[in-house]
Amino acid sequence: MTMPDRLRLPLSFDPNALRRDLEALTAIDWTAHFVTQNYEGDWSVIPLRGPAGALHPIQMIYADPAATAFADTPYLGGCPYFLSVISTFRCDIQCVRLMRLTPGSAIKEHRDYDLDAERGVARIHIPITTNPGVVFEVNRMPVTMAPGEAWYLRLTDPHRVINGGTTDRVHLVLDAVVNDWMTEMLEQARALQPA
Repeated sequence: MTMPDRLRLPLSFDPNALRRDLEALTAIDWTAHFVTQNYEGDWSVIPLRGPAGALHPIQMIYADPAATAFADTPYLGGCPYFLSVISTFRCDIQCVRLMRLTPGSAIKEHRDYDLDAERGVARIHIPITTNPGVVFEVNRMPVTMAPGEAWYLRLTDPHRVINGGTTDRVHLVLDAVVNDWMTEMLEQARALQPA
């Protein structure tokens, strides 16, 4: 199975409900992404699900390729809509994070060498807040994502993000294990792509 580098999944979620759950976490501190050479400005994370037993926020946001057990963090319990979104995916979900890129910040072009459906883990992006100044590129081609949409992105390919707008860009990001259900979802998405 070889998938395109981007697919909009045939799923959609309520942007207002996504924002309500995000707002429920306003008292939580965002953790700066630990791969500091990959960005300029503020790229930060709230971990909602991560490796089981992780206690420190950095451990919670690290997508450890050797991890075999995953658990929800305490932050997810107060977010009923996020829980509903996650339960829509009828496959094992490893890590779930809120990923924020503040205005004027940029994620430099890089590759995540273990994040593609062909290797068994599909990274799904669900925008919550964005603005017209956000540019997300995979293979130097823009991917325009609207709040509530769900996108598979093959992040083993070169990708970068710039927030040239005036508001935060926040995505709900899930690492989903590719099973028969996810394979079917990706195939449906590919069939719906414009020719």
